[in-house]
Amino acid sequence: MGAGGIRVLLTKGAWFSECSHLASGFTATGLATLSTGAWPAQHGIVADSWYDRVSKSRVTASNEALLATTLMAEMAEGSHARVSVVSMNSGHARVFAGSARANSYWMDERGQFQCNGEPPEWLKPFNDRVSPEKLRGARWNVPGARADAPPLRTLLYDGAHPDQFFDLYRASPFAQDAQFELASELIAREGLGQQAAPDVLCILAGSTELLGYETGARSALMDQMVLGLDRRLEALLAQLKTSPGEGAYSLVLTAAHGAPDLPAEHSRARMAVDGEALARRIDSSLKEHGLGRVEKYLYPFLYLDSSGFRDAEEIRRAAGRAALEHSAVAGYYTAGGDSSAANEWQRRFRNSFHPKRSGDVMLSYLPGYVEEFGQKRGISYGSLYNYDARVPLCIYGAGIRPGVIDRAVESVDLAPTLAHLMGAPAPSSTMGRVLVEALA
Repeated sequence: MGAGGIRVLLTKGAWFSECSHLASGFTATGLATLSTGAWPAQHGIVADSWYDRVSKSRVTASNEALLATTLMAEMAEGSHARVSVVSMNSGHARVFAGSARANSYWMDERGQFQCNGEPPEWLKPFNDRVSPEKLRGARWNVPGARADAPPLRTLLYDGAHPDQFFDLYRASPFAQDAQFELASELIAREGLGQQAAPDVLCILAGSTELLGYETGARSALMDQMVLGLDRRLEALLAQLKTSPGEGAYSLVLTAAHGAPDLPAEHSRARMAVDGEALARRIDSSLKEHGLGRVEKYLYPFLYLDSSGFRDAEEIRRAAGRAALEHSAVAGYYTAGGDSSAANEWQRRFRNSFHPKRSGDVMLSYLPGYVEEFGQKRGISYGSLYNYDARVPLCIYGAGIRPGVIDRAVESVDLAPTLAHLMGAPAPSSTMGRVLVEALA
């Protein structure tokens, strides 16, 4: 890494080396937790999507589904602060903001940035300048590589399948660069940090998430993506040093979740779980014992039909025990609070579970196991394990005492800490504490 990016945050900021997101690690879930300071059990965003029993359909995470206020909403609606969110995904932007009064920008399916209000006059020229159409056939090279060195990846374009090109683009440092360039444009064009009330700019850098689905946490591509993020942070810090100026801003680096490794090719048949097949096995077991049936399985939640039975919890426990008979399942937690684990894992289950949206039973696979998407490749997010739960947390800048803080902290602590720094009310359902050890 360079000298002016992540290294600055680690050496000159407050670096919490033991920060954990103690709940299931889906992207929308983690973003909602960071912004509300609450767990999914309180804010209700239990996954990127879940099953609705009334409509009999999948529901996608959205700001309308939030059951708690966000820090961004408290800032945008309760003061003269301007809040801007730059995201790869419109739903993630809205969940994190939690308010229509925040200025949300996101990248559409064709790599063009859209916004939730009247587009500023500079947005169209900006989109023209960073258009991915100019990157058809672009080579993703290692910085400083020889001119004749083979690229890590080429953004191939096929007119018959243009979506494949845009998928490659969004999961590349080219799209990551575009997000940070939009953030830079916002700082310059909107004069962020130049008024008495605080301005808040949130960059939800989504290219690492999208690449992770394909390659897992450890790959040459992911290494280069993170090094690219380091360079973008270095450029951002250099800009902030000039405007609004040193001592006039604070910067936080954290994440919604981590990622598992990609299962080895020889292990994939064992470690990639067919959720539909698992649900059928549990359903057969329930029917065999005359205990209802599985209505829907949407990883990691089982929704059961217990109509006609007086004791729904008995059926949930039976489903959990049947799931444990599968070689890939490590544990379960029911809506009645019964759990196969009676330790820290039970708390992680409980933090993740909302009684209405999480159905009847939450399952946990063995470490490193993933949900099979039917593509015979890639990984899934959402586990309770440390590779998903451990996240970076660095706070740097005005009002922050530098140092490495080794004691355990939780991702719900960030929202109340930032609220304290900015003199804003804490979100409605915050469960965390102010990280006073980081405050100057």
